Amino acid sequence: MNEQPSSNKLSNQKSSVDGGLVGTGVHQFDAIRPFEPEELPMVYDRLLADPQFQQILKFIFPDVPLAALKQKLYGCKTLLDFQLAFVKSILEKILAKASKGYDMDSTQLDKQANYTFVSNHRDIVLDSAILDLLLVDNKFSTTCEIAIGDNLLKYPWIKDVVRLNKSFIVERDLPMRQLLLASKRLSEYMHYAIAVKHDNIWIAQREGRAKDSNDRTQKSILQMMAMGGEGSVIDRLKSLHIVPLAISYEFDPCDFLKAKEFQQRRDTEDFHKGPMDDVTSMKTGIFGYKGFVHYHCAPCIDDYLSTLDPKAPKGVLFETIAQHIDSEIHRNYRLYPNNYIALDELRGTDHSDKYTTADKQTFDKYLAGQLQKIDLPNKDEAFLHERMLTMYANPAINFAKANGLPE
Repeated sequence: MNEQPSSNKLSNQKSSVDGGLVGTGVHQFDAIRPFEPEELPMVYDRLLADPQFQQILKFIFPDVPLAALKQKLYGCKTLLDFQLAFVKSILEKILAKASKGYDMDSTQLDKQANYTFVSNHRDIVLDSAILDLLLVDNKFSTTCEIAIGDNLLKYPWIKDVVRLNKSFIVERDLPMRQLLLASKRLSEYMHYAIAVKHDNIWIAQREGRAKDSNDRTQKSILQMMAMGGEGSVIDRLKSLHIVPLAISYEFDPCDFLKAKEFQQRRDTEDFHKGPMDDVTSMKTGIFGYKGFVHYHCAPCIDDYLSTLDPKAPKGVLFETIAQHIDSEIHRNYRLYPNNYIALDELRGTDHSDKYTTADKQTFDKYLAGQLQKIDLPNKDEAFLHERMLTMYANPAINFAKANGLPE
């Protein structure tokens, strides 16, 4: 690892928490929280005995003896150690092949403070993984704990690995009463992670990805966040120190899968994704070509929340705050030639000053290639093409609106 100084610094800063199950009430979160340090040897034992996980290790580290990997794994005494020893280097290798580069503008933030990053959702796995990498590269005091839906945890070893990678579990598809209890526990854990563990959090602005890239914050996410903590809704949200985070991909490797799902939902009234569809999207999103990737942190919304009336109806507050988060994300997109080309082809506008003829030829060829990957019995190419254009055009449309520019 080339970040050992950061590893030591971060490990020392977190030793008061990572040293054991300290803090009030941590055990109430046992079913959803990341692992604690004293649990790690048992987790390593379980993973290394799993044949599927052994295959994954051989795939990722084909030239490294298993004994050496075991020694390195058992040498990781905290989750941060695991991230820096394994996840960081794996991700850097993937992005070296699958991107032109990645960066983050975090000039509005205090790198020693802790935040809840609320972002648009482009990729199932990489949204939070790249954020962790960028937090380390930008010398933040720690990485982030990651909200992940239990629908993605198809195998026991996946659940173990994500909890090693500082993930906490969002329980879904529960009866209403159980769902309310699970949501309250989730919220209380997020407040615990910020206030007691002094960690960062990443959570998507909505459940699931916005398939058309028209990013909008679900009020239910904010309602869940306000179930924990103390005081008014404003007080509870302020204690999480929310930062709207804009994620911009030049190319979305899952665009053709999203377009395919649009047609399936259009043509099949009771369409439901297959058991392996999310796994396919995860694999495609991780290894597919992304071009340039940019993260942009808006200012923490604590000061904005202070301007709101805490006595306003809760529904009005959640809607107002959601719109503010959306505006902050939209105005901080990084737009690429693809976004303007798609907008012009979709609406007949003229933003040709934003791209070259070569850019347009490259993008048109790319879309044609993505269309060819879609396997459907009644393939509607015109509809699928329009759906993919919309995915790339919507960030440009929302950027213009948020910044008061003509579309």
